[in-house]
Amino acid sequence: MTTVLVVDDSAVDRRLVGGLLEQQPDCKIEYAADGVEAMERAKASLPDVIVTDLRMPRMDGLELVRAVRANHPTVPVILITAFGSETLAVEALKQGAAGYVPKPQISEKLLETVEEVVALARADRNYEKMINCLNRSEFTFFLELENDPVLIDPLVELVKQSVARIRLCDFTGQLRIGVALKEALLNAIIRGNLEISPEQMHAAQENGVSLIEQRRSQPPYRDRRVIIDVKISTEEAQFVIRDEGPGFDVSSLPDPTESTVGGRKGGRGLSLMLTFMDEVTFNDVGNQVTLVKRRDDVGGED
Repeated sequence: MTTVLVVDDSAVDRRLVGGLLEQQPDCKIEYAADGVEAMERAKASLPDVIVTDLRMPRMDGLELVRAVRANHPTVPVILITAFGSETLAVEALKQGAAGYVPKPQISEKLLETVEEVVALARADRNYEKMINCLNRSEFTFFLELENDPVLIDPLVELVKQSVARIRLCDFTGQLRIGVALKEALLNAIIRGNLEISPEQMHAAQENGVSLIEQRRSQPPYRDRRVIIDVKISTEEAQFVIRDEGPGFDVSSLPDPTESTVGGRKGGRGLSLMLTFMDEVTFNDVGNQVTLVKRRDDVGGED
């Protein structure tokens, strides 16, 4: 059973979010009217994840993110952002939030985001004992991935465990690396190799069509692979992800400092990568991205 604490000063919005999450029968929903009440509830009984509005009285979403990371660092926080508040959302991500969902996309993105973040967080907790038994290590691996999104989670988990062994960053940092890497891999498979635009994906979902499965069996898409080169040391983690698609015009990327980037179709993934990683660079063709995460002082040796 997954316990989700929904935090919002609007009773109507609390019920809306709770109703969406109740579509997952394994979810137990609890509610708080603001950050202060949320912290009181978390102190009494830790939820698996907190889903919070950004703008609230007494303690807003940004202050709640800071308080949860300081007092309950193993509990991930997901923000729900209204139009125009994406800049604050990015700041909250920098402070330790695990992800965010723009309100216009809440019906299609919320449940998926919660499930992904909870799965990543639970995997981290289960691995904690082994982490404490390890000293210094370095990891390098290179692989070719088929165009199957099912393969992404095991790869992300392998990376997160490797980062944890190195103690490159704390629990929240490991979770954020996992989120950013997953976004980059999904982009390489769906946008790169399978050449499916956000608009095509949305239309196919409305019509009950699995466009990913169709493209995976059709030439030229079926023969393409995602090439992944990972290097993790005590100083930094570097991920080079290249697809075999036609690429895109890199100059068309939205400015990550724009307040509306996270609300655009396809902009949320880029925003998460740019916020969670220290460096994000694309090659000239637009079919390769390099993500770099440097050592976090919070995650240093005990």
